[in-house]
Amino acid sequence: MTKRKPPSRNRERGQGRPHDFLQEQRHRPHRHDDGRKPGRSKPASESGHRDKPRREYAQHAQPGGPYWLYGHHAVAAALANPERKILRLAQAGAGELPDVEGHEWEQVPRDVLESWLPPGAVHQGLAAKVHPLPERAIEDVIAEAKDLEHAPLMILDQVTDPQNVGAILRSAAAFGALAVILTERHAAPESGALAKAASGALEHVPLIRVANLARALEQLKKGGFWIAGLAAEGSQTLAKAKLTGKVGLALGAEGPGLRRLTREHCDLLVRLPTSGPIDHLNVSNAAAVALYELVRKKEQ
Repeated sequence: MTKRKPPSRNRERGQGRPHDFLQEQRHRPHRHDDGRKPGRSKPASESGHRDKPRREYAQHAQPGGPYWLYGHHAVAAALANPERKILRLAQAGAGELPDVEGHEWEQVPRDVLESWLPPGAVHQGLAAKVHPLPERAIEDVIAEAKDLEHAPLMILDQVTDPQNVGAILRSAAAFGALAVILTERHAAPESGALAKAASGALEHVPLIRVANLARALEQLKKGGFWIAGLAAEGSQTLAKAKLTGKVGLALGAEGPGLRRLTREHCDLLVRLPTSGPIDHLNVSNAAAVALYELVRKKEQ
C-alpha cells in the first residue's frame, strides 16, 4: 500500500462545537389522507391500453423502495443510465418523447400525474417510476481511486435535507468528485426531490451509505485518502491547507455541524474564509465552494 503524503506541513486536529451552518430544515414527508382510496381503473381497451390512467395517490416512499422521478433532467438522465431500472413512464401534455425499450409512455392528465408526486413537485410534465440505484460500497470507491492522482470525495455527516444532498451531488458531478458518502440513518433517502435537486447528477455520482461513518473514514484513510473536516473552528482556511491528491471533504448538518466523533477521525479541520455580516454558508453552498478550491489547487 502506498503511503499517504501529508497535505501540508502543519497538520492539525481541531475540536469544539462548529458554527458553520444555520439550523437545517429537515424534510418532512407528505402525509396522504388515509381515508382516501385510489380510484379503480377501467378495463383495458382492445389496444391493450387503459381508457383512463390508474390513479395512485402520492405516499412517502420507503427507503429502498420504488419512487417517482420527475422533471426533464432527472428523467432523461435516468433513461440514459443502464443501471437504472424503470417501472413506468408518464407524460402530461404534448412533446416529443424518446423511445424506451420495453416501456411505453402513459399519457395522463396533469392532475393525475400530480397526484402521484409530492405536493408542489416541479415535474415539467414528465415522470418515471423507478427502483433505487444499486448500492455501492466504500471498497468500490477506494478501488476506483487506486490509480488516480487526484480523487475528491464528499462526506456528509447526518445531512437530512434532500434539497441539500441533491445540490451537493450536482456540484460533485460538476467538479469531478468520485462519490458522495452519507450515513444510513439520519440522512436523506434517494427520492424524487433529491433527484430533482441533483438535476441528473444522481445517475452519475454514486451515493454511498455507511452504517458507521467513523469506521468508513478510517477505511478511506487506509486507502490513501486524507480527510479534511469543514468547521468554523478550523485553524487554517481550505486554501492555505493546500490539499491535493486523494481528499475527502467532510461536512456536517446545518446547526450541529460535524459530530465530535467525526471530527476526531478527520486528519485536519479547515474553514472557509467567510466574513462580513453573514459569516456562514448553507451546507450545499459550502460544498460547492470547497470543491472548487480543490479543483483550483489541482490545476495550479
